[in-house]
Amino acid sequence: MELCEFGRYQAIQYFLQVLSAITAGLHMMSLVTVAAVPEHRCFIEGYDNSSYSFTPWNSTEILNAIPRKVTGELDSCHMYDAENNTVACTSYVYDRTYYPDTRAIDWNFVCERRWLGSIMQTVFMMGVFTGAVTLGGLADKIGRKTVFCWSALLQLILGVAVAFIPEYFSFMTTRFLLGIFGSAGSYICGFVLTMELVGASKRTVCGINFQLCFAAGICLVAGWGALIKDRQLLQIIYGLHGLLFIGHWWWLDESPRWLWMQGRAEEAVDIVKKGLRINGSGIPLDKSYYVQKAKQQSTIDDKPSTDLGGLFRTPNLRMKTLNVCLCWFANSLVYYGLSLSAGKLYGNPFLILFIMGLVEFPSYLTIMVVLDRLGRRPITSTLMLSGGMCCIIAAFIAQGTTLSTGIVMLGKLFIAGSFGVIYNYSAELFPTVVRNSAMGLGSMCARFSGALTPLITLLDSFDQKIPAVVFGVIALASGFWAMFLPETMNQPMPESLDDGENFGKGDTWFSQCAGRKPRTNSIYPEDPEQMVPLKTMAKK
Repeated sequence: MELCEFGRYQAIQYFLQVLSAITAGLHMMSLVTVAAVPEHRCFIEGYDNSSYSFTPWNSTEILNAIPRKVTGELDSCHMYDAENNTVACTSYVYDRTYYPDTRAIDWNFVCERRWLGSIMQTVFMMGVFTGAVTLGGLADKIGRKTVFCWSALLQLILGVAVAFIPEYFSFMTTRFLLGIFGSAGSYICGFVLTMELVGASKRTVCGINFQLCFAAGICLVAGWGALIKDRQLLQIIYGLHGLLFIGHWWWLDESPRWLWMQGRAEEAVDIVKKGLRINGSGIPLDKSYYVQKAKQQSTIDDKPSTDLGGLFRTPNLRMKTLNVCLCWFANSLVYYGLSLSAGKLYGNPFLILFIMGLVEFPSYLTIMVVLDRLGRRPITSTLMLSGGMCCIIAAFIAQGTTLSTGIVMLGKLFIAGSFGVIYNYSAELFPTVVRNSAMGLGSMCARFSGALTPLITLLDSFDQKIPAVVFGVIALASGFWAMFLPETMNQPMPESLDDGENFGKGDTWFSQCAGRKPRTNSIYPEDPEQMVPLKTMAKK
């Protein structure tokens, strides 16, 4: 038996890698519960004793003391003064039915201070942005495992420490660092390790399962939030999920592909031998042969470029890079725009957030079935166009209705599917020497748009339709441009920058529909030893 595309060894390594997706989803959405903004209104002197003990909201006294919105609801930021003039609140009472204690309540991040709460999520996403920029390229230079493990350790420390910080700016600084290591370092490296270890036929299932585990992390946020009402203890529980990675220092292996491309053939061969042994194969490997083969290949090949500049030096690779960056930007913008809106939908906020995560499961399961049948390009484009349309339709439906909630959930289902595909799509489009950098760049664009999302939602102060329309228009534009990306289904992953430049030239959705002659199946030479070292060595 030879090293198959997904044997026992790959299953063990994949389990270790995919855990990073759960904690990434958990940390990404933790502020939805830890810093939730419950329903609130002005503190009415003479009727309310404190923010905990107050007159019922539907009492005659309160209804006479607070103006109404055009929808008939109580104004949450204004009240009448002694002369019956409308004035801003000076203090607040909160509906603590679901959230007895949150950061937003502690710091009164409502009304004219609402933007300070949005900045907290923006700062976290900027941390993820920074991590994508720095750690992606760093992993291409010093290794995927090194960045993964150090990020996991810092994720544990910061995730617990942030619970004890009482001051706003220190809290934001710690959240920024948690964004770098908690939802960037381990997650991106774990995904790339998976894509570089499993065979081509298993990339779809393994890659989409990463997104499914991210959604499971969102469900965990809702589950723990429903059980634990103390926001400090809740944050500690979130942070302690970093204990899942303690054993990775010993059990997780470096990527054999990366080791081979770095000229470290001996280490790559040792890992493949270990994989063969765990998979039950008795095939011997001639280590000296492959070491010599790697030296010969390094004298022929150009020195690998591991910086972001390699993605922009040639026209075809540059255009693909820009197109994919927009896909990441648009997917993240809509995904987090819909996810963060969970608190604005009517009903139990924990149940709504749980459903927001759960609704992604059927999307990912469907993608697993159809992605290797229909291809990456048509699915990505179609789902983005559909998600964009849902955003625009939801903007013109009355908020709080069953139809509005259903449209939002449907949009989340569509955009989660396209977001899941873009991870696989990106890993398959870019060559090994810059793959981690490309994934980091894509993630950087996604996190930049994720950082903008809370700020864009503030535009609902002018018109409630604006945020959803902005999300929808950007998704529609990106969905259309995605039609010009090449298809990667059943194609070998490019290795060098030349491979990346030649990959998919002239292949668009329109050329396919026009019936043009398809491009050749492979961009690689006939010698299989110049392709994927993991698979090649196993066959030897």
